[in-house]
Amino acid sequence: MLRKLYDWVLGLAASDKAPWALAVVSFAESSFFPIPPDVMLAPMVAARPDHAFRYAAICTVASVLGGLLGYAIGVFLGPLAHSILAFFGHANGEAEFRAWFARYGLGVILLKGLTPIPFKLVTISAGLARFDLFTFVWAAIVTRGARFFLEATVLKFYGPAILKEVEKRLTVYVIVGVLVLAAGFAALKVIG
Repeated sequence: MLRKLYDWVLGLAASDKAPWALAVVSFAESSFFPIPPDVMLAPMVAARPDHAFRYAAICTVASVLGGLLGYAIGVFLGPLAHSILAFFGHANGEAEFRAWFARYGLGVILLKGLTPIPFKLVTISAGLARFDLFTFVWAAIVTRGARFFLEATVLKFYGPAILKEVEKRLTVYVIVGVLVLAAGFAALKVIG
């Protein structure tokens, strides 16, 4: 089953609809959707290395726009914001994230935007904390751009070798990916 899903994602990544799907996933992930755009970006760059930076730009722009939706959820839809934070294990997220923004400010956005910690937690909590919108936008552009362009660069130049390795040991890499994601959530719980 894992092989079929992998082959399907690679097939979608090579299709004409892939950039639109990538934009939708990137937008949604920054505000409410649990799956990161990396699961589409990586196979898309593997399928079309010549479009690596175009795909990274799509991820960046859509992620920042989705981040604005997340910010708006935090500002205008408090109950929905609390529900989303609770879903991701932060039932008392507003107080927790307000403290982070008060203590670390801009560093919260810059650091967490690069990590596997869901970016929606940052965007929604920035809205709840009423963090400066201008600073939020430029920090989101910097951190998301750095993440997606770095990933696209590595995959553009080393993608075929990486793809060959992943295809050989797909199950192992999926398990490692899930463990890294779980570690990110655990770290967020411990830090918070």
